Amino acid sequence: MVTDTLALPWLAEPLTEALARARSHALLIQGPAGVGQFDLALLLAQAWLCETPVAGSGWACGQCGSCKLFQSRTHPDFQLLIPEALREPLGWAADEGESSKESKTKPSREIKVEAVRQMLSFAQATSARGRAKVVVVYPAEALNTVAANALLKTLEEPAGVLRFALASAAPESLLPTIRSRCQPVPLGLPAPEPALAWLQAQGVDGAEVLLAAAGGRPQEALRWSEEGLKAAAWAQLPARLARGEVAAISDWPVPRAIDAMQRLCHDLLRTSHGAPPRYFAPEALPAPGPSAPLQQWALALQQAARHEDHPLNAGLLMESLVLQGQSALQGRRRAARA
Repeated sequence: MVTDTLALPWLAEPLTEALARARSHALLIQGPAGVGQFDLALLLAQAWLCETPVAGSGWACGQCGSCKLFQSRTHPDFQLLIPEALREPLGWAADEGESSKESKTKPSREIKVEAVRQMLSFAQATSARGRAKVVVVYPAEALNTVAANALLKTLEEPAGVLRFALASAAPESLLPTIRSRCQPVPLGLPAPEPALAWLQAQGVDGAEVLLAAAGGRPQEALRWSEEGLKAAAWAQLPARLARGEVAAISDWPVPRAIDAMQRLCHDLLRTSHGAPPRYFAPEALPAPGPSAPLQQWALALQQAARHEDHPLNAGLLMESLVLQGQSALQGRRRAARA
């Protein structure tokens, strides 16, 4: 039985195009996070390893021995380079030996050189099933400098039939030499209709509001919903911050709260210059006003974001940022009444 559906339906066209147009042993999937970069990289890897790919599209059949091994995550010719901190969230938890070793320290958010060196040993071995060997690197910007340089050598001179699928939301942060050795595969925001249909199929309430809040990125909208963010709370956020209600975000993680205020400030600046908002419904925002207070708030939020994971006092920080936002919002209201 041929695999004819995808978990993320908007990836069908990018997958078919990437398979048809691939001219390099290394592809770099690039675009915004939260739209399926990792999923597309895995789909490419499975298709390259499939023993009976679908005629015409080149998709993996989903039924051959290679596909079964890939689906069970035991394919001997596949290796995943991913930060330890992302393994569990993405469902690729380390084995028991690695888990006990890593449990003594905080999981790294970087792809370290040790992992790349293990991949090099894997790459030099003969393909177990005789087709190819495939490496997925996600997110590619997580490669630290030493690891990136170690990977570069293999990208320049791959051993045998070795293929790479790198995925990055920040390709400009990669070494230029890595980018130059990869064929770019752009992956943009999906159309709203399939994204909304997918979110609704996942049981997300207020899918349209959360999709806009996430900037059109459906996977991010789903994650926010699973973490407890309600569409009503998002829609009410501008009015509550205008009243100086710190409680509106006091129980949110600091990074999420700062990000939400940055999105609100972004939309307010857009409407100040006559542009439509991106993250909030127009009716949820106050009337346009002067942009100078908003720019000051944006600067304060930007500075706070640099230390969002380790704030000295989260409560005081949130109160200060909300009060600055309240001042900017009230300035808009005064200007609108004048």
